[in-house]
Parts: sequence; structure tokens; C-alpha cells
Amino acid sequence: MIRILVSNDDGVGAPGIAALSEALAQHYDVMTVGPDRNCSGASNSLTLTNPLRINKLGNGYVSVSGTPTDCVHLAIRELYHDEPNIVVSGINAGANMGDDTLYSGTVAAAMEGRFLGLPAIAISLVGKELLHYDTAAKIACKVVAGLIDKPIANDQILNVNVPDLPFEEIKGIKVTRLGARHRAEGMVRTLDPAGREIFWLGPPGEEQDASEGTDFHAVANGYVSVTPLTVDLTAYEQLSTMKQWIEQL
Repeated sequence: MIRILVSNDDGVGAPGIAALSEALAQHYDVMTVGPDRNCSGASNSLTLTNPLRINKLGNGYVSVSGTPTDCVHLAIRELYHDEPNIVVSGINAGANMGDDTLYSGTVAAAMEGRFLGLPAIAISLVGKELLHYDTAAKIACKVVAGLIDKPIANDQILNVNVPDLPFEEIKGIKVTRLGARHRAEGMVRTLDPAGREIFWLGPPGEEQDASEGTDFHAVANGYVSVTPLTVDLTAYEQLSTMKQWIEQL
């Protein structure tokens, strides 16, 4: 039977990870391992200066005192007796599109699965109210089945964003590229109760490239966005130019 590791960055108690795990468990052998708190924005960070502690919960899930990347690494290396076949991360409470993917713990968990040699998917629900995790869960099952049937390249993961709509209102699935945002807005400066200055991260920038073909455009128009992401960050098209640049130093 196909074994699937489910993780996330919103925390092991988040509604998205439960919806995803329950939907996949109808078809596959599922292990659910997530951080013991919300780790949104953790990106690919690892815990290096503290030990990782696990807690087996009553529903069978495992919580980890670490980041999403820690969860996937620990699960594959230590918690799984038989290595999983696929890693699925999500369902994230909010979009992971465009520039956001660089910061996303959801995407990072999927990337860690790929770093360890496994096919991987990150899935997010996009909207303000986030009412339809069941829709994203159904889409996840479809994408997983497709990935099992026709695997993708070994250096890629799939980043899936689902509009927060009833399943029957989804117009289809589009393969997209990442869009882009304008420069992020400034920090929010305020005072703590003791009168000391503190800062909060400001709102993200508005969409700059949300043209047809992007993940932003697809989701805004009622389509599921599926974006293949490569984990090799090398800009291969620049190698020859860079060699000439270096020779002139």
C-alpha cells in the first residue's frame, strides 16, 4: 500500500492537516507529523541548538517541537519504519503563491521530502474565510493519484493552491508559473505595555505580476493552480555569462 507522510506549518492541531490526513487515509496508509505550534514563515529552517521532542497524540498524529522541515526530516529518518512513498504538506491556511513560496513552511516541508528523495506536494487553501478545506483535500487526492501514476522530475515538487470554493464551483486545474508581488510594505512600529518600542512585520506587497499564466491569475478566476517548483536554485542560463564576468575581475 502507498505510504504518505503528511505535515504542515500551521501546527499539528490545524484544521487543514486534519482534512488532508482524513481524505488521504481513505486511499493510502497515512502518517501525520506536524509542528507543535504555528510555524508559518519558517521556510527551510532546521532546529540546530535544541533537541527535538515528540508527542504522540490521541488521534494518532505526532507533534514535534520543531519546524516543518524538522518534522519531515525526523519522520522519514526516525519515525517511519518503512519509508513513505510521498510527502504531502498542508492544507495551508492561506495562499502560497508568487514570492510567498520562498518563506513558506508548507513549501519547505515538501522540499525536505524531495531533498530526501521522495516525490512531494505542497497544498494551500486561498481565501479570506477558509471554509472549504474539503475542496482542497479532494484536489490533493487527485494530484497525489496523478503523481503516483506519472511521477515528475526528481528535482521538482508541486505547489498547489486551491480557491476557497465549494468543489463543484472549481472551474478546473491550470498549470502555472509563480507570479510576483510589489515590494513589501514597511514594518509596523508600536510600543509594548512597558512602553518599549517593538516592531511587527507589515502587510505583503500587492500583486505585481498577476497576469494570465500565473498562480495569482488562476486562483483569482476560480481555478486550482499547480506550479512545478525546482529545488535546484542554480541559474543555469547565467553560467557562461558569469564565467566571463569572473574572468574580468
